[in-house]
Amino acid sequence: MARRSKIVSGTLIAGALLLTSLGLGGIAMSAEAPPAQPAGGVTAAHAGHAMAAPSTSSPEDPDGDGYIPADPPVTGVTPSTKEPPHRYFHEFQANCSVSHTKADDPIVYPRQPGASHDHTFMGNTTTDAASTTASLDAGRTTCKAPGDKSGYWMPTLFQGDRPVLPVGPQTIYYKAGVTDYTSVRPFPKGLRFVVGNPMQSAEEFRRHPGFVEGWECGDSFFNVEFPKDCPSRPDVQLNIRFQAPSCWDGKYLDTPDHRSHMAYPVVNPGTNNNVCPADHPVALPMVEFKMAFPVNGDLSQVRLASGPSWSFHYDFFNAWDARTLKALVDHCVVGALQCDARGYDQTHPEAGAALNDHYELP
Repeated sequence: MARRSKIVSGTLIAGALLLTSLGLGGIAMSAEAPPAQPAGGVTAAHAGHAMAAPSTSSPEDPDGDGYIPADPPVTGVTPSTKEPPHRYFHEFQANCSVSHTKADDPIVYPRQPGASHDHTFMGNTTTDAASTTASLDAGRTTCKAPGDKSGYWMPTLFQGDRPVLPVGPQTIYYKAGVTDYTSVRPFPKGLRFVVGNPMQSAEEFRRHPGFVEGWECGDSFFNVEFPKDCPSRPDVQLNIRFQAPSCWDGKYLDTPDHRSHMAYPVVNPGTNNNVCPADHPVALPMVEFKMAFPVNGDLSQVRLASGPSWSFHYDFFNAWDARTLKALVDHCVVGALQCDARGYDQTHPEAGAALNDHYELP
């Protein structure tokens, strides 16, 4: 599938100006901290669900300061400005199905069951408010690759009061977000972050550096709101694509705002190349959600558990088997291939696959 990434120089320059307002510049407010409620009722964004005060007291953060140090940290790295041979693709897929829904968020509301808006979880079947790296490691997964026990979640989509859950394996891309795709390395075990912000405005959503094509339905693209011209046909679904930051500071697996340890690539001055910023020099895979919701036709009653259409965001908690993830990153991203969940590129069969027919290391 052709990559239609928004990580290009023009949008990155514009997007960089928004990082602080979207939480990537170190704001103290939690990703899901609600706004002040008007007298007499809850806000529209969280109607019918009282949100708990955010907590940074994760079991992996015993001092409660919100910082989870990487052990060991990655030091001595500078952003790569190399230009390897041009390749259009450098990616693989993690195909993961929905496992459950729950009003939990182990990143933003650790050990506070029911404290968040409702989330739709994919990947690890055990993800809940009490999840840690160790508990995810011990869990099972709905992903095709058994080695991917990561937790992936997003606000639940509703049509009226009925949850609309994606059916079958969803496409989660792992791509190179920087020009030097050979510099991309696997995620450290336990890395977690929030992509986007449920409190963002419609304009912030549209201009977000992770925005690819917004909400899509049929031939309607780049929508901030749910499209009003969604064909009512069995083959049509509501879709969204959204990209995560892919540059890491090398120091923390999490930070108090669940964003500041990650950053989007920037443009290397005097070139059209994407590089990691100096304060986030470690190039990691760029996660891109491509979600398909089985709803079409009249979308006037469609909403997200987090609020309006532009409140879309998602969370990632890395619990990949380290050897499996490295094999896929090295073979497909560094190797400049367009791989499926086995790490196989149909257009380059001579390259073989990273995993066997059971999606495991050979």
